[in-house]
Amino acid sequence: MAKKKEKKAGKRMGKKELANLVMNFFQDRPGEVIGLKYLFNELRLTTHPLKMLCTDILYDLTADDYISEVEKFKYKLNTSGNELIGTFQRKSNGKNSFIPEDGGEAIFVAERNSAHAMNNDKVRVVCFAKRKNHDKECEVIEIIERSNDVFVGTLEVGKNYAFLITENRTLANDIFIPRDKLKGGKTGDKAIVKVTEWPQKAKNPIGQVVDILGVAGDNTTEMHAILAEFGLPYIYPEAVEKAADRIPDDICPEEIARREDFRGITTFTIDPKDAKDFDDALSVRQLENGLWEIGVHIADVSHYVPEGGIIDKEAEKRATSVYLVDRTIPMLPERLCNFLCSLRPNEDKLAYSVIFTMNDKAEIKDHRIVHTVIHSDRRFAYEEAQEIIETGEGDYKEEILKLDAFAKILREKRFASGAINFDRYEVKFEIDEKGKPVSVYFKVSKDANKLVEEFMLLANRTVAEHVGRVPKGKKAKVFPYRIHDLPDPEKLDNLAQFIARFGYKLRTSGTKTDISKSINRLLDDVAGTKEENLIETVSIRAMQKARYSTHNIGHYGLAFDYYTHFTSPIRRYPDLMVHRLLTKYDDGGRSVSEKKYEDLCEHSSTMEQIAANAERASIKYKQVEYMSEFIGKTFDGVISGVTEWGLYVELNDNKCEGMVPMRDLDDDYYEFDEKNYCLRGRRKHKTYNLGDDITIKVARANIEKKQLDFALVEK
Repeated sequence: MAKKKEKKAGKRMGKKELANLVMNFFQDRPGEVIGLKYLFNELRLTTHPLKMLCTDILYDLTADDYISEVEKFKYKLNTSGNELIGTFQRKSNGKNSFIPEDGGEAIFVAERNSAHAMNNDKVRVVCFAKRKNHDKECEVIEIIERSNDVFVGTLEVGKNYAFLITENRTLANDIFIPRDKLKGGKTGDKAIVKVTEWPQKAKNPIGQVVDILGVAGDNTTEMHAILAEFGLPYIYPEAVEKAADRIPDDICPEEIARREDFRGITTFTIDPKDAKDFDDALSVRQLENGLWEIGVHIADVSHYVPEGGIIDKEAEKRATSVYLVDRTIPMLPERLCNFLCSLRPNEDKLAYSVIFTMNDKAEIKDHRIVHTVIHSDRRFAYEEAQEIIETGEGDYKEEILKLDAFAKILREKRFASGAINFDRYEVKFEIDEKGKPVSVYFKVSKDANKLVEEFMLLANRTVAEHVGRVPKGKKAKVFPYRIHDLPDPEKLDNLAQFIARFGYKLRTSGTKTDISKSINRLLDDVAGTKEENLIETVSIRAMQKARYSTHNIGHYGLAFDYYTHFTSPIRRYPDLMVHRLLTKYDDGGRSVSEKKYEDLCEHSSTMEQIAANAERASIKYKQVEYMSEFIGKTFDGVISGVTEWGLYVELNDNKCEGMVPMRDLDDDYYEFDEKNYCLRGRRKHKTYNLGDDITIKVARANIEKKQLDFALVEK
């Protein structure tokens, strides 16, 4: 190290080079007072010209407020009044950053200045003075609140100690585990490890095993690892299950007497063929005056789960059921979600219902929201209901065809009002008994799905209006709404520029309805084209995310002024909140605490997003596992993403997505053009654009990291 410094301090060192050396020296020693002689000595400035040059630089840095002269010829890095609080973001490549809580721009944090903060920790930093031609930097001086100290990975056990090899891309170093903290773990086991300390001078954090998930590669082990990685539970607490087991099966006569009795009216459920938790049922009958009575019946979970009890607290914490590729991790114990609350056929069940009176034009003449007891006559899978719609034949054909006709009218009205028609397919895997994916298929929403969807939307909207729409001068009571903001104007402009290269147009100004109708025209225009999936994906990215809030701003995507979630209390906590508040308010109860319910809404929105990320990770895992059987095989695809580290390619046959890494594009030096979604070669000017057709072969499939690498095949 000394030799390197001597070389730098040689006769030819210019002012710029020495200035960088001096600034780095101060930055590595924040808080220290540094004397002039000490600085000369440490930087090996042995000649008079170099000392004079250094003195000039110190004068400039003091004038720039980069350093302060605390006493004659003694200097200190100037950090006064420059402390910030925010979130630390750790990257495995060492390019850590700090995001100020006031929403300012990210600031670089070198590893030596990170104080071993972990990803998403709340920290206090001190900012260094800005250096010319350098990014702004800061140093962590306090970890205010730890975000996550638990990691998932694979154990490597040696004679005297072990390591957890993490899959988390935010941690550059493996976690050191003493032998006595292994909890019986062996090499190759997937484990959850809690970081217990990270000594200041240690390269690796130190941890202890919290749980052994099983052998890496086993399907259940890997699914549990995905849940653990996102901080989601993979087992149900025994005490909560026991509490559910104590709930009686029978419905007492007094409870039935308090409710409207729908048991004699034709009622059925329509759900996926593998569903066990039936949240909703539909009833249909024609009234004597020629009008129709349509009942949307929702499982009355609030009857079985009292607020504040052990089951409720667990449900609140989870906030949602999680749907991985091959399993459901329920919000409620199995006895409740699959048996007691589930609207199973040929059983009396308690429901909370919205009853509509409609004419043949699907115009609502009246509605009421009531607690009911129902008896489902038939359980339909979507495929069975679809066959009845297509052929006009089957059980309860008159009722299903009537509901389908009503749903089509309601849907048409909704789109005429400006609702956006995102009608995407889902990629699904056929999985064998060991959890191995054997084929890929696409789940498309058909009329039977849309029938159920339309009546659920109607019920949700009606409940939201029932509480939220109040006479002028009156204040609406606190209530959880499902809200969706207008698209970000900048993102909308970017979308318009992007689709222009395919020959499409989009309106980006005007009324809400003008813009949504323009988006719908675009979606109609791209239907059936090779760029359909790509343009739909980019369009969805331009939209805001729907979320829960007590502050109603309406739902842009559905074109509803009032909307909530009432129809799935078995699998969503906000629906359970809505059921309870609806009962309370209809009984004349006072409004509840806005802060409490806004906090619950925020928590539910966060958990919904985490659950969606875990679901995507499980799909990605199965995609990589499936494609590992096709190493070396060639496929046609489309460029679905362009980044500075390579091209994402989605295969036409099975919609599996992988990456052509930048390092493999070795015929030129490619530069990333963020605005135009492309990579462009510097010498040959070859361009790879988002949406381009491309042929690849499968190069690598790393199941552990859920990474699929492709290599280009030149046609």
